[in-house]
Amino acid sequence: MSIPQSGGGPIEHPRQLAEHLEAGCKPPAAWRIGTEHEKFGYCRDTLRPLPYDGPRSVRAVLEGLADRFGWTPVFEGESLIGLSRDGANISLEPGGQLELSGAPLRTVHETCAEVNEHLREVRTVADALGVGFIGLGAAPIWRHEDMPVMPKGRYRLMTDYMRKVGSHGLQMMYRTCTVQVNLDFASEADMVRKMRVALALQPVATALFANSPFFEGRPTGHKSWRARIWRDLDPARTGMLPFVFEDGFGFERYVDYALDVPMYFVYRDGRYIDATGQSFRDFLAGRLPALPGEVPTLSDWADHLTTIFPEARLKRYIEMRGADGGPWRRLCALPAFWVGLIYDGTALDAAWDLCKDWDAPTREALRVAASVEGLQARVGGIAMHDLARAAVAIAEAGLKARGRPGACGDVPDESHFLNPLKDGVETGQTPADELLARYAGDWGGELARIYADYSY
Repeated sequence: MSIPQSGGGPIEHPRQLAEHLEAGCKPPAAWRIGTEHEKFGYCRDTLRPLPYDGPRSVRAVLEGLADRFGWTPVFEGESLIGLSRDGANISLEPGGQLELSGAPLRTVHETCAEVNEHLREVRTVADALGVGFIGLGAAPIWRHEDMPVMPKGRYRLMTDYMRKVGSHGLQMMYRTCTVQVNLDFASEADMVRKMRVALALQPVATALFANSPFFEGRPTGHKSWRARIWRDLDPARTGMLPFVFEDGFGFERYVDYALDVPMYFVYRDGRYIDATGQSFRDFLAGRLPALPGEVPTLSDWADHLTTIFPEARLKRYIEMRGADGGPWRRLCALPAFWVGLIYDGTALDAAWDLCKDWDAPTREALRVAASVEGLQARVGGIAMHDLARAAVAIAEAGLKARGRPGACGDVPDESHFLNPLKDGVETGQTPADELLARYAGDWGGELARIYADYSY
């Protein structure tokens, strides 16, 4: 999850809220790719999650990365809670999941090289500590009481609040992992087109990347339990955002939506002030109970936008949020999929043609079916397998049209990063299907074997 935002003075008029989003508009030559992914750390001998502190711990991993690879430590009070280097950040999710938030890069080649370097560095430090890391959408065995709690004020507030809304919020915070990509837009109109495609086709990404069929030691009946968790988390801040598809959608309409999402906190002088359930509209009027008489800054607004969790999220870029964390190759396939779909105009038009006739109930039904059945999902006359095949083909054409060669000129474009998805479309199998087959087959129901066989 996001670190506190910085920069920006007091908000003097409401138009600044939309202007903040609009400032993300960039010409195509300046579009970048920011890949983020999370992973679970564990002690190799016990298969237990890493505690925050101690000789084999999250903190020890962060210190090792700082000492050996030149990352700059980030503290909250006395607690080491992250690292930064060259525009990238390593941060902690509530249960100790380690997240790389990559730098904004020009090509999928570059972002994949960044992922590879990061996992190599993590593996080097982890091996010395007797620690492992695994990429899955949900923790397969651990229960809530097994999970450590990271020393971040934001997470303490969220933990208390999640108990009051929805039924799966704590599962999301402490026992799920995702991979996502952040992409740019040129104008308000371009943002609208991309947001609509991003939301409508997010269930396709959920199906293609489904990788969490187990939870608390047994199969769940869902290919993506992570996606199932998100459906019962907090309806005020999650979902498919039907208003995005209505006439007149733009930056101002997204601001109206965001203002109606209850707040979590205000960050002041290195600490999080509890504003859970309070209204940003009241904050604008100087009537926030947590800070009576104060009005927000643009940093407060940027912070608030990070507490909204729809399937595609608008900030000064668009975040694609529908995919499970997964194996190494798929960490590069996710940005390739979305870059191919929306960074080429012809591909974006073709992607919209796939979904432009769907209504809100159809989009929601696809979201639900993807989490349960993966590529075998079917909604009305829509077969997810066929839809995924078409989307991957469009993405491949889009990447070839971009024509961004590798650094050494050995590959002409970025389309080879889609190979894991093309394999899945060919077989109709998701990573979850493979895991279930192993569980019923050579693992003989011994789910603990997932760690040895699927860790990075």
